[in-house]
Amino acid sequence: MMEVITFKGFGGIRLEAEVAGDPHDPAILLVHGAAQTREVWRDVADGLVQSGRRVVRLDLRGHGTSEWPADGRYEFAAHVEDLRAVLAQMGSRPVVVAATMGGWIAVAALASDAANLAAGLVLVDMPVKPDPAVAGTIAARLGALRDGDDAQWDVRTLDGFPLDHMAKVLMEAAPHLALPTLVVRGGLSWIGQSPGNAEFEAALPQAESAQVADADLLVVTDRTEAFLGLLLDFLERKQPRSASEFRAGSDARTLRDAMGCFATGITVVTALAPDGSPVGLTANSFTSVSLDPPLLLVCIANTAGTAPVLRQASHFGVNVLQTSQQPVSNRFAGKGEDRFAATAWAPGEAGVPLIDGSLVAFECRRHAVHEGGDHFLLVGEVTRARYEPRRDPLLYFRGKYRRLHFA
Repeated sequence: MMEVITFKGFGGIRLEAEVAGDPHDPAILLVHGAAQTREVWRDVADGLVQSGRRVVRLDLRGHGTSEWPADGRYEFAAHVEDLRAVLAQMGSRPVVVAATMGGWIAVAALASDAANLAAGLVLVDMPVKPDPAVAGTIAARLGALRDGDDAQWDVRTLDGFPLDHMAKVLMEAAPHLALPTLVVRGGLSWIGQSPGNAEFEAALPQAESAQVADADLLVVTDRTEAFLGLLLDFLERKQPRSASEFRAGSDARTLRDAMGCFATGITVVTALAPDGSPVGLTANSFTSVSLDPPLLLVCIANTAGTAPVLRQASHFGVNVLQTSQQPVSNRFAGKGEDRFAATAWAPGEAGVPLIDGSLVAFECRRHAVHEGGDHFLLVGEVTRARYEPRRDPLLYFRGKYRRLHFA
């Protein structure tokens, strides 16, 4: 059953969308291109719903039944912030499927916090380096089509997209799109032959591409079935509906992925080596154990370089990281770097290193050490804790950094 829903876009503008499918199914957000509305996706949306997906078809500002701003605010940045706002208001991270101009918007919108906002990205018929002459001809044709009171889009939107700078925007964004990405183009389209395509795809961290050989503009309408087949194949591999399973004796990576479905905070565990030098490592296996007495524990890999020191240390610190400390997490998870030289810290009451700016810094006395397979459990009695409640935690979920998300 289809229903119309409303999102609040940049500057409070009203954006409308149609949604269909079971709310418990994986979400797909469909974003149309210039001079189109959400109706261009109808057949694709029907196929996705039948395949077990929840589909949201969005009208961009100035298109369809979304608001047409009286002040003519159609600049590219406004569209980008609109999409980020929509993603922030969705109940789960969708795979974003965006065509032509919508692809430009999606790439720019996901250049920051991509993994927090979306589960994947599909770019359809998106030119990387639009030919100004060809683009101008198309714009003129589109402008001529927009006439009468029943027009479905505002021609002023064409003025908001910086064609001369779009290639630079896309190439700068590409390395930051840290999520599964599929690029689809029609083999007969001028977009499929436009320069910059290969360079853009090579810059994407997790990209694959597909070409529908006998399709012109647009693949979505020219070769709907072929496009839907490519899309569903990508979704089943990158956002499967069926649950994965681990059984005893299976690949340990599968168990690790299962454990990764439990969202955690991130800590840096610190201590002093016998020679007085500071040591530390990143750990997310951390939990409270008891309030009376005040106990906590962290799990340390036996193979960690600092494991021998942490096993024997009489005192240690647990620094819970906040959102701006992702570089600290990376630094203490890596090798070959003087971690403390590049990190602001100060000694606690027992001398253990406490990292400046942490969300919480626990100072602990060793209470017990227990063996746990390829890890050991270091249990500490908390002697002091300093915390900053106004900051937000740095989170880790399914192998990626995350942040608290407030709609």
